[in-house]
Amino acid sequence: MTSEKKTVRAAAIQVEARVADIPWNIEHASRLVDEAVAQGAEIVALPEFFTTCIIYDERVFASSLPPENPALDMLKEKARRHRIHVGGSYLEMRNGDVYNTYVLVEPDGTVHRHDKDLPTMVENAFYVGGRDNGLMQTSLGPVGAAVCWETVRTQTVKRLRGQVALLMTGSHWWSEPGWKWFRNYWRGLHEGNGRLMARTPGTFAALVGAPLLHAGHASVIEGRMLVLPGTRLTLPMRTQLMGETQVIDGQGNLLARRRYQEGAGVAVADIALGAAAPRAEMPDAFWIPRLGPMLSFQWHHQNAAGKAAYRWAKRTGRLKVWEGMRNAQSADERL
Repeated sequence: MTSEKKTVRAAAIQVEARVADIPWNIEHASRLVDEAVAQGAEIVALPEFFTTCIIYDERVFASSLPPENPALDMLKEKARRHRIHVGGSYLEMRNGDVYNTYVLVEPDGTVHRHDKDLPTMVENAFYVGGRDNGLMQTSLGPVGAAVCWETVRTQTVKRLRGQVALLMTGSHWWSEPGWKWFRNYWRGLHEGNGRLMARTPGTFAALVGAPLLHAGHASVIEGRMLVLPGTRLTLPMRTQLMGETQVIDGQGNLLARRRYQEGAGVAVADIALGAAAPRAEMPDAFWIPRLGPMLSFQWHHQNAAGKAAYRWAKRTGRLKVWEGMRNAQSADERL
């Protein structure tokens, strides 16, 4: 990598996606990519799970896509038409398992993939972890992909630190479950969670040493929460997705921001591509921030409950490609 850095206009997109409504979500994302391009963006980041929000809802078991799919087609079309780099993640089924796959598409149609390493909590019900390092060799230079809680783990920093010209990140970051009892406690948890989400992109960029695009969700979603691992016992929940769509420079400084209260839209700023000297010291721990006892408990409890649900869904045939995808493939075969 040369010391000379190219300045480009970049955009991170905040969506208000819906649970299991893949056609609507793709069209919603498409319109927002066009909005970013209209503001001059040459690099555009969509969030994690831009094709469906994730909550325990059995419709999500049938919301994965094959490697060639309408979401990827949309990204390819935008990349080629507007001569941009554009990326985001969705559930992708390959060889009988589902992955949280971040794809980055170049203007010439080249596709790079990264599978999130560890599902977060209830996400374990819908996909398994990947094994690649998230390092993509592109025409922009080396790009690092990291999805949601990958950005709060030191193992991600170790894979990418000092090696990338740009970080493409996105999240689908829950808040508290919306229960009416102990409201003051949940309000405090919501506020603390918001502070953690707000500082994560800048902290991660400073640790890795690269400019960063972080795309987020701003929807309020309703569904269920798994209660007891190995069972389908659930409680109803309603949660706010925490947004914090940000553009960050290579030193970890905030350049543009969109909070969840602002809804869907774009955050746009000029960034200088290229690796920077990491500004922050990496903690000698698994997590970058200190997680409180409730988040730590939820991590272990919901991981176990989600993994059991994934095994059940796979065993019973519920884990499958989106019905609309299969219908389209059947129509093609009839032609």
